[in-house]
Amino acid sequence: MIPPIPRLAITSGEPAGIGPDLCLQLAHDINAECVLIGDRHLLKARANQLGLEVELTDYDPKLAPEAGKVSLLHVPMQAVCKSGQLDSRNAKYVLALLEYGTNGCLQNEFAALITAPVHKAIINEAGIAFTGHTEYLAQLCGSQQPVMLLATEGLRVALATTHLPLTQVSENISRESLSRVLNVLHTDLQQRFGIESPHILVCGLNPHAGEDGHLGQEEINTIEPALSALREQGLNLTGPLPADTAFTPPKLAQADAVLAMYHDQGLPVLKHLGFGRAVNVTLGLPIIRTSVDHGTALELAGTGKADNGSLHTAIGMALSMVNADG
Repeated sequence: MIPPIPRLAITSGEPAGIGPDLCLQLAHDINAECVLIGDRHLLKARANQLGLEVELTDYDPKLAPEAGKVSLLHVPMQAVCKSGQLDSRNAKYVLALLEYGTNGCLQNEFAALITAPVHKAIINEAGIAFTGHTEYLAQLCGSQQPVMLLATEGLRVALATTHLPLTQVSENISRESLSRVLNVLHTDLQQRFGIESPHILVCGLNPHAGEDGHLGQEEINTIEPALSALREQGLNLTGPLPADTAFTPPKLAQADAVLAMYHDQGLPVLKHLGFGRAVNVTLGLPIIRTSVDHGTALELAGTGKADNGSLHTAIGMALSMVNADG
């Protein structure tokens, strides 16, 4: 029996950035129907600016999905947008794209959500508290423990904390929070990635993983006790390891994922290895969500110089997760 063609929702992101450009450059050889969510007039104007002839068929949920089809779910902007010029009046529009895509996934209209980049600062300037896709999608889904994972060929890095000032990281790491994050990571590696018995490397917080308490107590008081309890439950965990040891080829060769304690402990390594070919995945949600690994690149919007490699990788990752989940 031939499996049904999946239907993927793709949000076009910050209208002044390269999200619309990437969406317009989607190839038609994808084994799914891609539903772009964005403003029709914006996408037409950007296509003209890029010299692209793109037919934007209206999305019709009543029709059966077609492989290679790209359709449009029109959501109107609040203000006319120029490439590279942010406008806080469009902040609610950007969030509306996420709401349409997320709700469609929750209602099984879409098999997965793929997101183009947003600009956090301009959303906050509009008076809307917003720390990132991860937290906002968790709120929309009613999920208590989202986990941010970035993946590229040969490396997956999850985060114990996400978008926090460095001064707040330690106070936001507890035995309970680590237990929740690692359980989500372990479970989703099994269910979303098809890894039967995942092996996870866990970084320490401090240099040298605290050097037996001489460089910090978090490893002794918090991280190791949390890992010990989880090992008794059957999780395959190694750590806490110094980050500069965890991210060495011999260690990574044995692991399915690395848990970093904070954003810039793990993500620079991954982006150095796979920038442009990496994917941001939100675990701990009832839906599948992937994203590009880069920002809005305002200076490239409308120039034709934006590389859509990460978007295609995010679509490929979403499809593999749909298949593993099915």
